[in-house]
Amino acid sequence: MDLLPIKNAILSVSDKARLAALAQGLTGAGVTLYSTGGTRRAIEAAGAAAKDIAEYTGFPEMMDGRLKTLHPKIFGGILSRNDRDDDMAALTQHGIERFELIVVNLYPFEATVAKEGVTLPEAIEQIDIGGPSLIRAAAKNHKFCAVVTDPEQYEEVLTEIREQGGVTLPTRQRLALAAFERTAEYDAAISAYFAKELAAEGSTCCAADGSEDVIPTVCKPTFTRVATLRYGENPHQAAGLFRSQCSGGANLVEAKQLNGKELSYNNLLDLDAALAIARALPDGAVAVIKHNNPCGAASHENLAEAAKRAMAGDPLSAFGSVLGVNQPLDAATAEVLTQPGQFIEAIAAPSFSPQALEILTTRPKWKANVRLMEVGDLSQERPTLQTRWIEGGMLVQQPDFLPDDEREWKVVTEKAPDETTMVELRFGWVICRHVKSNAITLSKDRSLVGCGAGQMSRVDSTEIAIKKAGERAAGSVLASDAFFPFPDSIEAASKAGVAAIIQPGGSKGDEKVIAACNEFGLPMIFTGRRHFKH
Repeated sequence: MDLLPIKNAILSVSDKARLAALAQGLTGAGVTLYSTGGTRRAIEAAGAAAKDIAEYTGFPEMMDGRLKTLHPKIFGGILSRNDRDDDMAALTQHGIERFELIVVNLYPFEATVAKEGVTLPEAIEQIDIGGPSLIRAAAKNHKFCAVVTDPEQYEEVLTEIREQGGVTLPTRQRLALAAFERTAEYDAAISAYFAKELAAEGSTCCAADGSEDVIPTVCKPTFTRVATLRYGENPHQAAGLFRSQCSGGANLVEAKQLNGKELSYNNLLDLDAALAIARALPDGAVAVIKHNNPCGAASHENLAEAAKRAMAGDPLSAFGSVLGVNQPLDAATAEVLTQPGQFIEAIAAPSFSPQALEILTTRPKWKANVRLMEVGDLSQERPTLQTRWIEGGMLVQQPDFLPDDEREWKVVTEKAPDETTMVELRFGWVICRHVKSNAITLSKDRSLVGCGAGQMSRVDSTEIAIKKAGERAAGSVLASDAFFPFPDSIEAASKAGVAAIIQPGGSKGDEKVIAACNEFGLPMIFTGRRHFKH
């Protein structure tokens, strides 16, 4: 059956957007409407007629509306098959009408639990029962029933009914797919909420099994596409942006874009890396990212000074970079960022002052193109599990964003760092964990001055960081995300004038590395914890 004529329709919607136009259009096309409480009243207020479902079933709504559509006279009319004589006979025997169109959208569970301070009883009352049942029944029987779950679909269905006298099979198939996707998304939101609310072990992105293992036995992430990107990492690759059903904290998917061109796949990756660094740093902080690694980063009591130092970390690489900022971006910081000769692709910050927004969008040559992303409060709770896709499946781990316990740190050299040097070592240790391994960073005055990232050899990363730092290497501190297997990097650091080193330790060559530090008078700390980032 390709074209399905529509004689009877059930309308029961939580979201009343565009309902009036839909009801008027359907009744104008000769469709008889059946509806429940609030929806029926809204239809009648729009000047259209709707039969009361309770009157039709002979069974009243009860329990504050919890029970109203779950009745054989409803589901029989949805699930019946027109090409089955026994189905048609059952309809006649029991006085059941056929329903060819079901228009349902669900209670706003997701919006309810997103509100601050919502209680468990409040959330429970927004779990729709009849709605998903109607949707699934109609989607299952899409050969003989059309199901509409989103106001965005109303016009398409109305147009087919007016112009063709019914809804075509390809449209019913698309609508059925969208319906199943919607109920899956809805159920995932509910299960994720309960996993978190009832303190089940696991995360806000994976449904846990309640065991003591923090990694769940079954992971059920659900994602909804929110944008089709121009392309992926390269122009020949298609790409899209999806929102996790269970995302948490300030993030780019939920951010508000205030200015600039559409974000690219690479922009989003780099902005995510920039935010991760900025939110991990103390005071006012700015991270400058190029190709997913920091080419500059700085902390300072004054955000504008932090921006100045961050941009100076590697000025050549900073051209065309993206930035993450951990405080509301003010006018003074915007002045720093719009200095002549600088080009910034995108900036993510908790917010932008009106003055900063005006400067960034009117002063530089790149004013129309710079993407400005307002992400909100960076102190919000973040997901407790992290996922990463590989061929055939997905890797899941606890994210590496919690600070290390300094009580585990040990000074392993004859010379100990003074308190000023400790401040620098803490900064370097934070930055280093956000650099692709093998990672080496050189920092000075709480500013990144040299970075060696993603090399197959740790000594190569050391040499690159020293080269990037140049004369600024003198007096800087060196951080390494993992242990040094040999003292060669220590020797190179000493020649460059590095003042102190922080690293996890744990190598078979630790004694030789410590001996080299003692020979060169370098204090060194073993943290006891590695921070690889692959």
